[in-house]
Amino acid sequence: MLPGMETNTKNITLVLGGARSGKSRYAQQIALHFERVTFIATGRQSDAEMRRKIARHRHERPAAWTTVEAPLNLDRAIRSESQKADVVLVDCLTLYVANVMGVKKNSKSDSQKHIEAVCDAIRASKASVVAVSNEVGSGIVPAYRSGRIYRDFLGQMNQRIAEIADKVVLMVAGVPMTIKDSTSA
Repeated sequence: MLPGMETNTKNITLVLGGARSGKSRYAQQIALHFERVTFIATGRQSDAEMRRKIARHRHERPAAWTTVEAPLNLDRAIRSESQKADVVLVDCLTLYVANVMGVKKNSKSDSQKHIEAVCDAIRASKASVVAVSNEVGSGIVPAYRSGRIYRDFLGQMNQRIAEIADKVVLMVAGVPMTIKDSTSA
């Protein structure tokens, strides 16, 4: 059974996986079970490839869904949109972290502030939340400092959201593997 279907209570689901593992598709399948869906997109139209990808993703989503673009200020978008939705789907934390790092020189304390702001917004959400993120802890240690800082920031974000999530799903080759489930009694 998909999260959100067990009861009418709010659920927090984190969907993790590698690139092209099926995480976004799975997250959208969860959202289809709710009436009022807000899709929070964190991608930026930074080049032609990203513009095509964003356009394709917009076309693939149901027309009834509300789409909000929040490459930054994700916490504010979650707080605002959860007031009027049954589920907020955040796709994805991976790009959000990259966007934050791209505009700010991040210290560890800055990273923690962003992580806590997003976690606080998710906890305060009146709607269920489905968050998508890449699992970066299984790869090699990046050769460059900026890559290590990014990996650490995203890894910490994933850990904190997994802590507050009711359900954590790891996607591998399109197959969902539940690694945490507090929703089943």
